[in-house]
Amino acid sequence: MSLIKDRPFIAAAVAHFAVDALNGQRPLLLAVLSVPLGLSNTAIGLVTTLYTFSGSLSQPLFGWLADRIGPRWVATIGVLWMAGAFGLAVSLPNYAPLILLILASFGSGAFHPAGAMEATLRGRQFLSDRETTAASLFFFSGAAGYSFGPALGGPILDRWGPPGLILLLLFVVPAGMYVSLRFVPLEESVEKQIDDTMPRKASSLTQLIPFIFLTAFRSWTQTSMVSFIPKYYNDLGYRPSVYGVIVALLTAGSAIGGVIGGMLADRYGKRNVTLQTLFCAVIPLAIFPFLSDTAWVYILLPLAGALTGASHSILVVLAQRMMPGKTGTASGLILGFTFTCGALGTLISGFQADFSGFKIMFLTLAGITLIAAFLAFRLPKN
Repeated sequence: MSLIKDRPFIAAAVAHFAVDALNGQRPLLLAVLSVPLGLSNTAIGLVTTLYTFSGSLSQPLFGWLADRIGPRWVATIGVLWMAGAFGLAVSLPNYAPLILLILASFGSGAFHPAGAMEATLRGRQFLSDRETTAASLFFFSGAAGYSFGPALGGPILDRWGPPGLILLLLFVVPAGMYVSLRFVPLEESVEKQIDDTMPRKASSLTQLIPFIFLTAFRSWTQTSMVSFIPKYYNDLGYRPSVYGVIVALLTAGSAIGGVIGGMLADRYGKRNVTLQTLFCAVIPLAIFPFLSDTAWVYILLPLAGALTGASHSILVVLAQRMMPGKTGTASGLILGFTFTCGALGTLISGFQADFSGFKIMFLTLAGITLIAAFLAFRLPKN
């Protein structure tokens, strides 16, 4: 049986698409609310930081729970919790949406390590010795949701405003229920982690420290780009339906790049793919602020997304290898750390955008991506 015919893996992928389709509404919703609520770039960065913190800092706990009780119910409750809180967020007035958005992110925090655990274990069974490819397919589904979400959410916001986004729950809720039906029982999850207990070579500090900073800088760049591009184009006078598509192109590039990067990493080595894609990503990131009001943006942003997103699944698999036998915990730690660093970076970028403008902020993101590329020289080869 191939992986794409495996029902538990399909359930994980569909739910990941649904969860990140809701996550993708956050930057659009904040951009729309920024006018009536008088939100500055710093305030948007702060809300984004709190949103990301509440989801990311809880992920190690949810990953540990997935290891203990199995990923099925952790993932199911996560999806349904997020759907309920998001539905309230787009229905209530004043500042209530900001609070409920932050609460909704706990659902995302529960799903991601449990879903990554399920997908990795299923992939290990059906794609022997190509675990990065399996992980990349799972993360592709999430990135596709993050891309498709804004493209759909922008026109909905144009026509019906924030309350119209409740239509998205017609897909998200059934996806959560499908997880409860298709994820494997706890006993089978534990059995499939036996291969994880195979001894691995311990990582030295000379590899671990660059790995930590590389993960932080790459996430900072990606999160800040997705978070502030809507506000940037909103300030230029573009409508949500326009910058929703622009954000969708960025995240679509990341999704496609993630799959290609995962496949190439299994063939040519994780370090080679990571450092080469990050070095190449600096070019479109550095050019973007000078051509952002031209048609070149429709080429530059998908390219930047693909090159920065190519190493995402690679870093997750490397983290899982550092904690054999604890796939859920490792997934929660790396994903939580990734999202936390992205949130902190977004907060810093928000201050910088208010102080020196978006152009300098975007150039700074290109600079830290270059640093991440140099750090990739210290990663393990395979």
